Amino acid sequence: MTILVTGCAGFIGSNFVHTWLSSSIEPVVNLDKLTYAGNLDNLKGLEGDKRHVFVQGDIGDRALVSKLLAEHKPRAVLNFAAESHVDRSIHGPGDFIETNVVGTFNLLESVRAYWQELPEAEKAAFRFLHVSTDEVYGTLLPTDPPFAETKTYEPNSPYSASKAASDHLVRAWHHTYGLPVLTTNCSNNYGPYHFPEKLIPLVLLNALAGKSLPIYGDGQQVRDWLYVQDHCRAIARVLEAGKVGETYNIGGWNEKPNLEVVNTLCAVLDELKPRADGKHYAEQITYVKDRPGHDRRYAIDARKIERELGWKPQETFETGIRKTVQWYLANQAWVEGVTSGAYRQWVGKQYG
Repeated sequence: MTILVTGCAGFIGSNFVHTWLSSSIEPVVNLDKLTYAGNLDNLKGLEGDKRHVFVQGDIGDRALVSKLLAEHKPRAVLNFAAESHVDRSIHGPGDFIETNVVGTFNLLESVRAYWQELPEAEKAAFRFLHVSTDEVYGTLLPTDPPFAETKTYEPNSPYSASKAASDHLVRAWHHTYGLPVLTTNCSNNYGPYHFPEKLIPLVLLNALAGKSLPIYGDGQQVRDWLYVQDHCRAIARVLEAGKVGETYNIGGWNEKPNLEVVNTLCAVLDELKPRADGKHYAEQITYVKDRPGHDRRYAIDARKIERELGWKPQETFETGIRKTVQWYLANQAWVEGVTSGAYRQWVGKQYG
């Protein structure tokens, strides 16, 4: 038995592969286009592991995806592949439509053709698991309850709109064609291998480099923070026991304003790697103009996955952020490779 996982040289996908292979003998076929955020260094440690096969390619390449499906005969396809940065989507929405909408459509069509030809028992056991985001739900007021799976979609950025479209395609392929799908919508992830364009790794690396720590607007935008390995364990549980056609929201029960997140991170750095001049990292905080369409608050109601599948996060924000800082401090070669761009020297490289 095998699973095919897309987008696994990125942040969440690479963490999923490591988490999966740490507790399972089931092989993973890993398809990744290796865009700017795709980094084969995220998969180091898997060299020579026969359970892991890496293939460079696009989820929109039907011929390639069909070939992989026919060759490896996976029992499940997990789709992590996505353009995922809101700021980039504002300045270049086309890539987000191409990957998140058109790419998901092409992937669904390849998978549907494969699934329809499976023997009945394998057809019934097959799953397509689509990994999405809480941003599809829009924004919350301070007094609003967290996003439940029944919340109306109200995306406010090109990124969230493209992910909402992909979610709707997945739903439609289930209801129209019977494809056995599962969808997960997660809150903000953080942890190892996080590309430094997102808040936590950007602040962490800027702090260590003595640079300013930019905070959008007043810093009171609230997010629910989810340690990435908790997220990966949740996805594995949904794949194992989730009900076909259902959506599961995955959150950390850690609502924090951005400014509090940055101050907490700075305090951990003060303890683990004090500045040479004796000052506090929080003194590097600066405020910058807010970005267009910046949602004020996201929060996930994760009671359904706990009630139905028995999953809940193992990490608090305090334990997770400490593990994150410790990982970055202990993996300076990875940091240097990402910040220098050397990680992109992956032409011809394969792991597994």
